[in-house]
Amino acid sequence: MNLTLVGEANDYVGKGMNGGEIVIKPFENATYEASKNVIVGNTCLYGASGGTAYVNGIAGERFAVRNSKGIAVIEGAGDHCCEYMTGGVVVVLGGVGRNVGAGMTGGLGYFLDEAGDFQTRVNPEIVQVQRVLTEAGAQQLKGLIEAHADRTSSPKAKAILADWDCYLPKFWQVVPPSEADSAEAGVQKDKVASAVK
Repeated sequence: MNLTLVGEANDYVGKGMNGGEIVIKPFENATYEASKNVIVGNTCLYGASGGTAYVNGIAGERFAVRNSKGIAVIEGAGDHCCEYMTGGVVVVLGGVGRNVGAGMTGGLGYFLDEAGDFQTRVNPEIVQVQRVLTEAGAQQLKGLIEAHADRTSSPKAKAILADWDCYLPKFWQVVPPSEADSAEAGVQKDKVASAVK
């Protein structure tokens, strides 16, 4: 099932989602800038085991908690993004709150860091934070942003794609040990082991 919502949503969007697609975008005549405003509530994609979500705006707290296979693109998030995540991919095209990746044992996160403070927002107990190091990682990231722009007409996504070579170095990739040797991460296991200590 594919669901497109034009407007705003509250908490638990996509809770337990296991397939299909959810697209949330503002009204065409909205007077606010989507990438700077909250458009979905807290605990969205909780326990998702599949499917994709594209949100043209900011999500509240605990986005993609216990996500195991869901894929999502959002434009910012509150505290605890990707908490206890075990799989899937989350792309965030804006700022986030504290405690990113706490208890995250699987999946990948990509975070645009225009403010230069992303590393201070990550819980370092399990995950490693690195730039996008591999071609496979860059392709995965770009492909998801392209899909986001296509589904939501996001001005932020379009701006990133229009100046890709400038924006790519501003992304951080959050990598748990289980993804260290994936084509998208390409991290050496000894680096991850030292990061966990």
